[in-house]
Amino acid sequence: MNLYEQLSLLCGAAGVSGEEGDACEAAARLLRDYTDQITITPGHSVIARVYDAGPDKPHVMLDAHIDEIGMIVTHIEDSGLIQVASVGGVDRRLLPAQEVTVHGKKPLSGVILVKSPHLLTEEERTKVPEMDEVVIDTGYTKEELEELVTPGDRITFRGKLTRLQGGHVTSRALDDRACMACILQALELTKGKELPCSLSVVFSAQEEVGGVGAITSTYDVHPDLAIAVDVSFALTPDADPRKCGKLGEGPMIGISPILDREIWTRLQALAKAEGIPSQNEVMGGGHTGTNADGITLSRGGVRTGLISLPLRYMHTPAEVVRLSDMEAIGRLLAAWLCWEEK
Repeated sequence: MNLYEQLSLLCGAAGVSGEEGDACEAAARLLRDYTDQITITPGHSVIARVYDAGPDKPHVMLDAHIDEIGMIVTHIEDSGLIQVASVGGVDRRLLPAQEVTVHGKKPLSGVILVKSPHLLTEEERTKVPEMDEVVIDTGYTKEELEELVTPGDRITFRGKLTRLQGGHVTSRALDDRACMACILQALELTKGKELPCSLSVVFSAQEEVGGVGAITSTYDVHPDLAIAVDVSFALTPDADPRKCGKLGEGPMIGISPILDREIWTRLQALAKAEGIPSQNEVMGGGHTGTNADGITLSRGGVRTGLISLPLRYMHTPAEVVRLSDMEAIGRLLAAWLCWEEK
């Protein structure tokens, strides 16, 4: 599969936090091109042992999270409408009239209830709905729904992968399936090569609800060094350029008190040597808000770097990334894996 095909498969799989099973199967399918040592953990993370360089070589881990934001069924009303709660950082401004899929005993199409603008009061016109006001209409009666749906079933937004102009693509769940595809690109570029390090890949569960999968998987893998790959904010006309990267200008290499400075230095040098465009992302406060934080604190500590993919419209059903940035991250990861002096 090429990059777009891999991304389409990953984004098309359901994987709301805590119910990542479909996405795990899609990831395992793609990882089988590089290893047969693949484990899906009880918590729905995928761990792949890709390369063994021997006991005297450092063990490197690459991580991207596999889960996506979404919703969870809490109750079925007498009217047949489904009440929900959020899973992860759902933007409530975008919910009215969104098309969704309810993952019950079979996938059910639904739409989030919205009042006609003709019936809105002045107060309602500017109000953002609270989550306990959000309900989904599937067209089923309560009795029919109770045969198909139970509390706890997850709900995903619609938003299949679509090409835009200028090498851009849009979909739901590009956070963080796009970064999974970046890691797969690095595996393709290093396939068949003798690496100076052992390599494990983790596609970790539940990042959107606290990073549980990265913490438990890192404890299992026990790496010497790691790089987390996640998305970060790409500049839009209404955003602060000091807080954003730019689409088309390559990977954002993280700088933070919790990140390893030597890894950042080496990534910068490799990007320059390989002609890979890159940009810095400076994060104060001691944390990055990504899996890098939990990975760093595993066991006695893991030297960890962070590479971010610029992404517009984060946590919406229409996230946007640029394929050239994804390819650049794959190249940079491959260069770092092949670097001898870790």
